[in-house]
Amino acid sequence: MTQRDEVRKRILMRAGEIFADRGFQSATVREICQRAEVNVAAVNYYFGDKERLYIDAVKDARELIASRWPLPEWTSETSTEQKLLMFVTTFLQRLLNTDPSNWRMKLLLREILEPSRACEEMIQESFRPFFGVLLDIIREAVGPDVSKYQLHQTGFSVISQCVFYLANRRVVEIMVTPTEREEHFQTEMLAKHITQFSLLGMKNSRSLPDPNPTSDTS
Repeated sequence: MTQRDEVRKRILMRAGEIFADRGFQSATVREICQRAEVNVAAVNYYFGDKERLYIDAVKDARELIASRWPLPEWTSETSTEQKLLMFVTTFLQRLLNTDPSNWRMKLLLREILEPSRACEEMIQESFRPFFGVLLDIIREAVGPDVSKYQLHQTGFSVISQCVFYLANRRVVEIMVTPTEREEHFQTEMLAKHITQFSLLGMKNSRSLPDPNPTSDTS
């Protein structure tokens, strides 16, 4: 790693820590540079402006977490249920197996709850392909005639079940006893529940009439 890369990485990490604690608006370039031990002009030199620095910090956080828990590969022999279980398990690992006090997870959670331009880039570059994998699994489960909007609704339902346990950690801690959490709310157990619950919903949805039969099925 060159000295330029090292400086850029240091600014990125210190900025990420501050953005995670205070958000984009409250964080200042001066404080970021002081913590990174660089000149104030360094942000413009390496990133262009504060917004680009924030976007890169969010993307860096997501990429590191995603690289730690990559999507598994499956073969033609892998069942639909197993594919969904593997997908949900991977997503939950990314969300729940990272220390919540870690600045990267705090920053991503902040971005999920208060989306910015960084969220737009993250969706286009990473979440859209990731979501596309889920939609393929759903289409396989319910059949090729599922409408586009129903496909998206079902996909968002699966994602929302997973995100709930990240966004509402404290709620779960208050409502569920430590013993119950230990026995029934670990990542693998939640993945199995979400998978089974979602597949049951998908199975039942096939017997329901499309409320908008003229909708696009592409």
